[in-house]
Amino acid sequence: MHLPPPRDTLLIAIAVLGVSTSGPLIAATAAPALAIAFWRNAMAMVVIGPVALVRFRQEFRRLSGREWRVCALAGVLLAAHFATWVPSVKLTSVASATALVATQPIWAAVLARAFGRRIRGGAWVGIGVGVFGAALVTGADFSISTRAVTGDLLAVAGGALAAAYVTAGGASRRTVSTTVYTTVAYSLCAAVLLIVCLVSGQRLGGYDGGTWARLVALTVAAQLIGHSLINRVLSSTSATVVSLAILFEVPGAAIVAAVFLRQTPALAALPGLALLLAGLAIVVRSGGRAVPLE
Repeated sequence: MHLPPPRDTLLIAIAVLGVSTSGPLIAATAAPALAIAFWRNAMAMVVIGPVALVRFRQEFRRLSGREWRVCALAGVLLAAHFATWVPSVKLTSVASATALVATQPIWAAVLARAFGRRIRGGAWVGIGVGVFGAALVTGADFSISTRAVTGDLLAVAGGALAAAYVTAGGASRRTVSTTVYTTVAYSLCAAVLLIVCLVSGQRLGGYDGGTWARLVALTVAAQLIGHSLINRVLSSTSATVVSLAILFEVPGAAIVAAVFLRQTPALAALPGLALLLAGLAIVVRSGGRAVPLE
C-alpha cells in the first residue's frame, strides 16, 4: 500500500472534512429527518443532473433495460439508507450514528460471502472486532436512553443498506460510468424520499433562513465537495488508502459535533468506538471498501 501523492493527500483531507460535517449539520438542522434526506439529494441533483445529462447524453441513451433496473434498485436502496441513517442522527449522538453507519464494509463483506465470494481470514477477524465494538457502543447508549439505542439500531441498518446499495450497483458499474450511475440512483432516491415525505406528512417547507442555509451547507460540503473529491482521487490513489482515510470521518464528525454542538459521546462508548474503527480498518485492509454516502 503506497501513500498518495501530496495533491491527493490534500484532496482527501478536504473530502474527509466535508463528509465529517454531515452528521453535525443534520443534528443542527431544525427540519424533519426525512425532509433533510430529501432536500440534500434533491439539491445535489439540481446541480449535478443538468451537467450529467449534457455531458453524458449518449451514455444515458445507450443504457440497457437491465442497467436501468439495477440503477433503479440502487436508488431505492439508497433512499432506504438515508431514511434510516438521517433519523438516527436525531436520536443518538453524532459520534455513535457516524461510527455505526460506517459498518458498511462489514456488511459488504457479509453480502459478498452470501453471494459466494471467498472472504479473507483477516476480514473475519475485523468483522468480529467491529461487531464487538458496535455492541459496546450500543450497550453504553442503552444506559443513556432507549431513544439513543433506537438511533444506534437505525444507524446500523443504514450501514447495511449502504452496503446493499454498493453491492447492487457493483455489476452495472463495469459498463456504466460513475456519473451516470450516481445521477440515476440519486435522482430516484430523491423521488422515493419525496413520496415518503408526502405520504407521512413531513413538512418540506416553511423553514427559517438558518435551516435552509444548513441544508445547502450539508449538500455542498458532504455531497458535492466530499463525494466528488473522493471519486476524483480514486483515479490516482488506491481504493484501500482512500477507504482507510474515509474512516477518519468518524472522529472528524465527533470533533465537529463537540466544538459546534457541545455534543460528546458517552465515556463508556469510547472503547467501543475505538474497537469498531479498528475492526473496520482490518476489514478494509483485507479487501473491503468504505464508501461515504452520508
